[in-house]
Amino acid sequence: MADPVVAPETEKRAVYGVTDIMKFLPHRYPFLLVDKILELEPEKRIVGLKNVTINEQFFQGHFPGAPVMPGVLIIEAMAQTAGVMIYRDLPDRDTKLIYFSGIENAKFRRPVLPGDQLRIEMEMMSRRNNFGKMQGRALVDGKVAAEAVMLFAIADRPGIASR
Repeated sequence: MADPVVAPETEKRAVYGVTDIMKFLPHRYPFLLVDKILELEPEKRIVGLKNVTINEQFFQGHFPGAPVMPGVLIIEAMAQTAGVMIYRDLPDRDTKLIYFSGIENAKFRRPVLPGDQLRIEMEMMSRRNNFGKMQGRALVDGKVAAEAVMLFAIADRPGIASR
């Protein structure tokens, strides 16, 4: 098993920056919702960051005059963070997509506002072949904003045969 990869607290370096993340995830603007990976223990856990700015497109309509990050996008940011860990070690990741196959016990504890920084902590609960379950939480200033258990399935990307 690989050794954990952790950015030292004394240094403001990330394990992966956004350009590295884009090598793993298929998501792109405006739907890429993770900016940095701070910690990674392959097959076990990952910690990522999402900087939430007023420039996010969704704030135009959610809600004018009282911007709040939609809960579904917080869950998506959590899933993308987890996806970095999963895609990272897939040998044929260019031919695969990771889909939600379920979301359990999702709870939203506080609103996420422009200027907040989401710290996303995801942990693998179980994985068998192309299916798995992860649990995680998104925190702002050390306080839980959202938490959920997510089930995922790895499938062939439509229109692309596995190599």
